[in-house]
Amino acid sequence: MRVGAVTAQELLENLNLLDEHERIEAKRAREVGKSLLETVCSLSNEPGLGGGWILLGVVREDLALFPAYEVEGIDDPDKLTADLASQCATTFNRPVRVDIHRESVDGKTVLVVTVPEAQSHEKPIFFKAQGLPRGAFRRIGSTDQRCTEDDLSLFFQSRGQESFDAGIVCDATMEDLSAEAIADYRQSRAQANPDAEELRWPDEELLLALKAVRRDGGNMLHPTVAGLILFGKVQALRRCFPMTRVDYIRVPGREWIPDPERRFDSVEIRDSLFRLIRRAQAAILDDLPKGFGLKEGELQREDKPVIPQRVIREALVNALMHRSYRSNAPVQIIRYANRLEIRNPGFSLKSPEHLGEPGSQPRNPCIAAVLHETRFAETKGSGIRVMREMMDAAGLTPPFFESDRSADQFVARYFFHHFLGDEDIRWLGRFRDLNLTEAEARALIVVREVGEIDNADYRGLNKVDALMASQALRRLRDAGLLTQKGRGSATCYQPTSRLIGTGEEGGVSSNPHGLSSNLPDLSSNPADLSSNPDPRDPERDALLNELPGELAARVGGLGRRARPEDLRQLIVELCRVRSWRAEELARLTGRMAETLRQSYLRPLMAQRLIAMTNPDEPNDPQQAYRAAQQIDDAQDHD
Repeated sequence: MRVGAVTAQELLENLNLLDEHERIEAKRAREVGKSLLETVCSLSNEPGLGGGWILLGVVREDLALFPAYEVEGIDDPDKLTADLASQCATTFNRPVRVDIHRESVDGKTVLVVTVPEAQSHEKPIFFKAQGLPRGAFRRIGSTDQRCTEDDLSLFFQSRGQESFDAGIVCDATMEDLSAEAIADYRQSRAQANPDAEELRWPDEELLLALKAVRRDGGNMLHPTVAGLILFGKVQALRRCFPMTRVDYIRVPGREWIPDPERRFDSVEIRDSLFRLIRRAQAAILDDLPKGFGLKEGELQREDKPVIPQRVIREALVNALMHRSYRSNAPVQIIRYANRLEIRNPGFSLKSPEHLGEPGSQPRNPCIAAVLHETRFAETKGSGIRVMREMMDAAGLTPPFFESDRSADQFVARYFFHHFLGDEDIRWLGRFRDLNLTEAEARALIVVREVGEIDNADYRGLNKVDALMASQALRRLRDAGLLTQKGRGSATCYQPTSRLIGTGEEGGVSSNPHGLSSNLPDLSSNPADLSSNPDPRDPERDALLNELPGELAARVGGLGRRARPEDLRQLIVELCRVRSWRAEELARLTGRMAETLRQSYLRPLMAQRLIAMTNPDEPNDPQQAYRAAQQIDDAQDHD
């Protein structure tokens, strides 16, 4: 939808169809509060979104099985309109001119607030009282997220201000740059464009043009961050960026299970960027399973990696081009038995809802420009789309991407799995009574491999729109194959015991509607409509069994509407029992892992009530949390 004259009824219909919308927010809003103003701020700031709408006087019915937004109405719309317009004009660093108009829906008054996107030179919009970065917000999915330093860099780049990778590295000199790396760039650039004029320039002018070096106040040349990353000697990289490397890790099996008796096989790779990409790619290709073919008329077979080589190259370039070089952490390439997983520090500056769409928001524009000019990277914004298309053409599961702002991490997963093979067809035969479409069958196979799926994953998998994806996922949920977790843009669907269990071959043929006989009788027990943690979750039951009786009862009776302070106290008590991963705490409490990290774990760590068990590696996939006092006691004993 285009920001402009839309009716309240149209906005309400969109919310009830999708239960998630990055451009529409519904609020009860009896008064102008912080939450409402944060949404105004985020809609104003989000790049390329085009603004959005806030529908006031509407409330979500939490006990409804399907998304249901009900009109509650506003008692004094004139006062609310005046207060909101006044706050938008005075609260932020710049006035935000929202359009507010009144409508009647079901005989009740609602307000439609149209929020325009701010001009590039006006961003970021932020709360004057809080300043930057805490006072600025972005619209990520259907949530308002507080801006980070990287978000602010994105806004300032659009104003022409320099990026982090253009900054001088003060303790580096021109001697820290490798002549071989510069020659490597010249060769790659000549292959991409033999007539490029910069190839005729001397090294100093070339490096200045690439923003690889800059002059300081005394007119001395120093390498920039981009210059060292692109052309630095190994010794300089180790000295200036000790953790900026690539770790290739070989894990037996499909899960990360630390074994104190056996260290993982790993290789640490540190080099200038062009050589780093080639060496990391070689390490992956040497270790990947191979397929082979014999072309007609040929006498010798041709071995090919199971994941297309171009996908591997694009995945590496994306990780190294978009990673955060502010973060003192390596890029991890983890090779499991069934997948390749690439983890890089730095969440996606582009909203996960728009990954794969045209347009790029580079964190490191100087590095990105060099990689594009040498054709190491695809045309701006097309890399993810290319990977999806090539994986699909190879008959493989499309890659899955996860951007975690709270952990400041981006994860890409590439499965070796081929779609709808003989084994898949046999497995899907258990559900033939449901008359699954091919798109639904694909989704179930992904859930079996990955463990969950959301609306964006389904859209990328089957090339459908958000409405069709929502309808298909709900149908699989209502059939008893998936269970819904979270709400809004955080909604995801996980497998039920019927999907992953042994089950009866051939499904539940006695059910004419194709619904699982294990579904609760919703007509006789309204409590089953609540959004409390699923009491039939076997993994949650196993975790509850580890707890003392009284604590297990308190956790087992926890609902979505528990007060935040009660939940925080409960998490501290859980962390006194043993160390817990965020995913385990999320399953116990019925929250999404990202929400739990941001709203509970990080504040509790700031208060020194809990602590990470591995604080030296905050992005460790097996990071866990324990009561801070117990960790201190353990260190004292050591």
